[in-house]
Amino acid sequence: MLNVECGMKTSEGVSRTGSDVWFYLLAALCGIGAGWADVAINDMLFTALLVLSACLLLGLLRPRWPWRWVVTVGVFIPLTELAAYVVLTVKPTRAQIYGSFLAFLPGIAGAYGGSFMRGVVENLRQGK
Repeated sequence: MLNVECGMKTSEGVSRTGSDVWFYLLAALCGIGAGWADVAINDMLFTALLVLSACLLLGLLRPRWPWRWVVTVGVFIPLTELAAYVVLTVKPTRAQIYGSFLAFLPGIAGAYGGSFMRGVVENLRQGK
């Protein structure tokens, strides 16, 4: 059995790490979307729901190392607020800036929950 996630080749000789690029791109787009929603709507609960659902989906799709989805999605929320401040001259409050860093917390629950759910589903499939 060869290790597929660490960049080693599978039995067909195809490296699987290149396929993770699309998932990182999806995570970045979800983070930018959640950051834009935070700037436009200014509702931290809605932003937390978006981060939770994005990390849950990514944890289900790629369950190994779920912390990477938390970091990838979560880092784009403050960066999007910074871009809105620079480009659109939107002036976020201090609470909104500090709250954007708190979006990592629902991301942790979502990514690890999705990873756990994927493990449960795979165990149930093997039990047949």
